[in-house]
Amino acid sequence: MTAHRPDDSFSLKERLNSRKMGGTLLLIAAVLAIVVANTPLAPFYENVRDFDLPLPWLGIEHMSVGHWVSDGLLAIFFFVVGLELKREFVTGALRDPRTASLPIAAAVGGMVVPAATYAIVVGASGIDGMQGWAIPVATDIAFCLGLLAVVGKGLPSAFRTFLLTLAVMDDLLGIIVIAIFYTAALNFVALIGSLVVIGLYAYLVNRGINRIWLLVPIALIAWWLMLLAGVHATIAAVLLGLVVPALPRGNDEISLAEDMEHDWNAISQGVALPVFAFFAAGVPFAPGEGSFADAITHPVFLGVFLGLVVGKPLGIFLTVLVLHKLPMFRLEKQINMWDIAALGGLAGIGFTVSLLIGELAFRSDATFLEFAHLGVLFGSLAAALVAVFTLRLRVKAHQGDPADATHMPLP
Repeated sequence: MTAHRPDDSFSLKERLNSRKMGGTLLLIAAVLAIVVANTPLAPFYENVRDFDLPLPWLGIEHMSVGHWVSDGLLAIFFFVVGLELKREFVTGALRDPRTASLPIAAAVGGMVVPAATYAIVVGASGIDGMQGWAIPVATDIAFCLGLLAVVGKGLPSAFRTFLLTLAVMDDLLGIIVIAIFYTAALNFVALIGSLVVIGLYAYLVNRGINRIWLLVPIALIAWWLMLLAGVHATIAAVLLGLVVPALPRGNDEISLAEDMEHDWNAISQGVALPVFAFFAAGVPFAPGEGSFADAITHPVFLGVFLGLVVGKPLGIFLTVLVLHKLPMFRLEKQINMWDIAALGGLAGIGFTVSLLIGELAFRSDATFLEFAHLGVLFGSLAAALVAVFTLRLRVKAHQGDPADATHMPLP
């Protein structure tokens, strides 16, 4: 089968592949979930989300609808992330060490500072909630690029490249955090089995065998074994994406990784992410027995909220400020530190991966989980509002006088 990009730019698949459309569907699903969770429909919503769907003959004893969505359906999103990472490492921005080094370092700084912010807030309170330290470290690439597409028209291409590289690296680091810090007791036999199946998948796709009726069952077996191994099953999806070849072969117009990404990203943005958002974002504004005021002053909420709104942009900005003049790092001439400040605010939109990490961190504590999810929702919303304002200022600066826009000294 020859890989080639479809020409119909008005097809449903093309619309669903749009970052703008993906971000819109994600937002609609999240808002709908919040509304339902704070109306008389809340008990029905919670019953559906928490309904147990075990598969004992497959070794899956307890699995709620919500967990099937976050552990299963969300694997489609992580498969696309794996494909995107592979393309970026082989043919994209991550291929050039000098160009990639600064956004990669910024991604690291943008994870360390929000994690430290959360740890300081929660640690100072004395409550037992430190396991949620990684919740504010993530950047939601779909929301960020969607918002940039709407309000960032007129910014130089280097701005988007920097953001994309940072967000992709952020995804990779987030996956590593999930694999290392949020893995249950390991079943090594199942883990080795999953890796062997992923190896078979790699052999097939690199031999040019890409029949969906063969690859999908193999991928499902790899996912199932990874789940039994105690590792979050979406890690299998990332590994499956990473083994797909990212260079065109023979008469192919595009690589198999790009072809698969185009097909599966539409399903990810049109189905997987909105459904996950609907089941993850349905949080009451007054969790437990407390009030809304109690919720927004709880240390877990404040740690997540401040981590996203303050820690994330501060970590990115300070990292670039310190490193960008060193010889091994390079900041593109079209952008300056004012742009990085605006970009850092945009990266504070955590949402998808932050919600997932929250579920993994507080799976055994429903009340803390609701505080964490509220922090993600309000923190991401606040970061988005700040980003809209700062991006518009940067667009005006670049359109007014590009030379001044990239040479303005910081105060």
